[in-house]
Amino acid sequence: MKQHTKILLGFVLGVILGLIAYYNLPQAEFAFMKRVTEVLTFLGATFLRIIFMVVVPLILSALMLGTMELSQGAGGFGKVGGRCLMFTVILSGIAACIALLTTNILKPGAGLVFDKAALAANQGVLSIAKNAAAAQDKPWFQYIVDLLPQNPIDSAARAFSGEIIAMMVFALFFGWALSTVIKDEEHPLPKVLDAIFQATMKIIEVAMKLAPYAIFGIVFNTSYRMGAGFLGNVAYFAFVVILGLLLQFFVVYSIFLATIGKTNPLPFFKQCREVYLYAFSTASSNATLPIALKCATDVLKIPPRIARFVITVGASANQNGSGLYEGVVVLFMAQVFGIDLTVGQQIQVVLMSMLAGVGTAGIPGGSLPLIVVLMINVGVPAEGIGLILGVDRFLDMCRTTLNVAGDLVIAKLVTESVDHVTLAAMHDTPESGRA
Repeated sequence: MKQHTKILLGFVLGVILGLIAYYNLPQAEFAFMKRVTEVLTFLGATFLRIIFMVVVPLILSALMLGTMELSQGAGGFGKVGGRCLMFTVILSGIAACIALLTTNILKPGAGLVFDKAALAANQGVLSIAKNAAAAQDKPWFQYIVDLLPQNPIDSAARAFSGEIIAMMVFALFFGWALSTVIKDEEHPLPKVLDAIFQATMKIIEVAMKLAPYAIFGIVFNTSYRMGAGFLGNVAYFAFVVILGLLLQFFVVYSIFLATIGKTNPLPFFKQCREVYLYAFSTASSNATLPIALKCATDVLKIPPRIARFVITVGASANQNGSGLYEGVVVLFMAQVFGIDLTVGQQIQVVLMSMLAGVGTAGIPGGSLPLIVVLMINVGVPAEGIGLILGVDRFLDMCRTTLNVAGDLVIAKLVTESVDHVTLAAMHDTPESGRA
């Protein structure tokens, strides 16, 4: 049985058995279910820890190597980096506009009744609001300054606490600097970086053997905790979010792949199905990064130099799904509280959603503090975030899938838009043999 089939089977069984257990074996009456969920939590957590364990060395080695190799080519870094940025901005802008249109047309927040006092006292809301307040207090220039790490080692240590982009900026700068000082093709440092990259991928191969069982455990526990009725009173809101994500995935991405990418979208999506399953199950762009890199180079045949740069940067900087979700949430909350946002404020939401997507941590729940910041900026009460906490985990899984899909799409678009001379050089050089 192929690996992607095993993963799909684990996912489907996790959903079915989790729902059966939710309705027939409640933990309050069947004490043994606590042990079952603990074992499955251990299995899933072990798998994720192995993946997260190599994310920092993978990002550092991949970005340093990718930037160095592209910078040594004839304008390769500028061409790839420029096109990567261009497609990221365009696709993020379209995603934010989809959020604006779908939410204004369908109005998921209109007429929703809730207990405002109870919502404001929710501990989850208080914690998120506290984090958002810290971000809100920063002056505008501090966001730019924070992109430059004062201590790269400290940023690496706190990569999953909001410092991962600063660490990536360091890797980009360092990779470019290496390209200016290393002229000898036999210099040992690139070989060391490549060895680190290859070692991280070897560890991922080990983790992949555990993946079907781990994904079963993660999905089972999620289904067992939520049940089929987890959408509750905000089902319409969830529908609007999923509709927007589907439009971006199947319409926008398909158009770009068919025109600029010169690729049939359906076979492309089919080739990436294993990556999508990982992204959906883990709800983490960072956890899916190694699998996405492997798919880009081995399955989609994207030049490793382009894949390393675009996919690694995109894991944190290209968050189409998160940007779309953040836009829908802010407009939804405005409708819930009866706040009529002006055209200018809605445009502000679109622009801020695009920027917030770049700053969203690629881990489960990483977008919530930024959503609160957006809400505060347009005058929407922060406690409203409590309305969506029950469905956020599921929607996080959905938007992470779109985020990761966008990275692969952009990598393909960049590959097809780079001129043939540059592309041929990327294929022909010895470095391109590294996977």
